[in-house]
Amino acid sequence: MSGEHKNTFPKLHNAAWPGVVGKGPGAEEPAIDLDTMLDLTAAAEVDGVKFDGVDIFLFAPHVDIDASDDELKRIADKIAARGLKVGSVVAPIWGPTGGGSALGDAAERKKFIEQVRKGCRIAKFWREMGLRPYGAVRIDSSCGPDVWYADPAGGLKKIVETFKEACRVAEDFGEKLAAEGEVCWAGMHSCRTMLATLEGVNRPDILGFQADMAHTTHYLIGTNAPEDRILPENFDWSDTATFEQAYKKMTDALRPWTIDFHVAQSDATVKGSGSHDKTGRHCLPDDPNGKLNIVREAGYWMRDGQGQLTKKFRHICWDGCMFPNATMMKPETWNSILATMIAVRDKHGWTE
Repeated sequence: MSGEHKNTFPKLHNAAWPGVVGKGPGAEEPAIDLDTMLDLTAAAEVDGVKFDGVDIFLFAPHVDIDASDDELKRIADKIAARGLKVGSVVAPIWGPTGGGSALGDAAERKKFIEQVRKGCRIAKFWREMGLRPYGAVRIDSSCGPDVWYADPAGGLKKIVETFKEACRVAEDFGEKLAAEGEVCWAGMHSCRTMLATLEGVNRPDILGFQADMAHTTHYLIGTNAPEDRILPENFDWSDTATFEQAYKKMTDALRPWTIDFHVAQSDATVKGSGSHDKTGRHCLPDDPNGKLNIVREAGYWMRDGQGQLTKKFRHICWDGCMFPNATMMKPETWNSILATMIAVRDKHGWTE
């Protein structure tokens, strides 16, 4: 490792799920298999620094949620053979992947909880193997905000009840849950509603927030919740002072709950493909339309109001969800992303 990059935490991860989310049958492009995603991640190198691990979507063709212990061991071996660890894992709680809506009827919510249970089982298995030394199990409400607006109070109550049950399941496995704030999910579609959900569940020991820099950009502009926008209407993105004031307001509210963090770039537009529709678009770090100063904005999540490191998560992950396959197959894509991740750690990391 170069002497210029002294910090060793947080560990740097790449998300494997961009190979499958929004890909495959019925989507714009075919899925990219797990081996290829692992190879692309392991091959990236900048100044002698490499990715430390991957975050994984627990759904075929990457990882079958019903995989046997032998199959999980085989997958673990191929990850470890590339010098990588596993961090956070995504439970497939959506209807098309075998789950159900957290706002649905009893049958729907039962399917949701069962997928959380299966996800926690895999997470624990890899943790006990030593492959997964940190990270959470990611969930969302698995339902669009249109259902929420039909009955906001009732929707919040159902989500809270479902998430409380999910917390009991996760606790049994010694796991934590991270609710990712994406504007395409009910009760998580604005900063205000996300806070209401987290506070309603009130299990900070088990349920926290997964902050994604692309998705939370839409909290600022009120995508899917114009009444909750934080930036003024017709905002001029060159007005850095107003932007930073709004960004600080958002992060001050959500940072205390944040246990998992996705580094990303955003152009403040939405992207939809396959089962994930109209979610915040992820861009390459140097996208000319990118609205974020990635290193600066990452600091709002990784440092408290006094500028001190929170150290509440031991790894950070790059999320390139729904990048075109042609982009993902280029080695320079991952080197540029890794360089950005290193810059974030150089500025806001630590050594243990």
